[in-house]
Amino acid sequence: MLSISNTTKAKLPRLAFSNIKNSVLGKKYELSLAIVSAAHMKKLNRMYRNINKPTDILSFPLSKNEGEMYICLTETKKEAKKFDRTYENFLAFLFIHGCVHLKGFDHSSTMERIERRFRKKFGV
Repeated sequence: MLSISNTTKAKLPRLAFSNIKNSVLGKKYELSLAIVSAAHMKKLNRMYRNINKPTDILSFPLSKNEGEMYICLTETKKEAKKFDRTYENFLAFLFIHGCVHLKGFDHSSTMERIERRFRKKFGV
């Protein structure tokens, strides 16, 4: 199950969030995705990572089959330009990245290989 809450006024692009989530984490995994403001993301980043600035994405596993993810669309738009990707493409890229983290992987060549497989599957 995937629940999405947008706490901002920004319009969330139509992406295959549910299909990506099911493909990476499985249909039984319960994921809560919150779209939050830069101010809210800065607060979360400071609280959990001791970094006093907003970031584009944070993901938190709650159990083996449950997690939550926070995405800041304003930060996502800024980062997309740095990576020479469209906003929608980078948002899908981030969502895949967050899901792979929730699956238990940390930044590594293994994680990158897994992400590549899902990016290819979803044309990201």
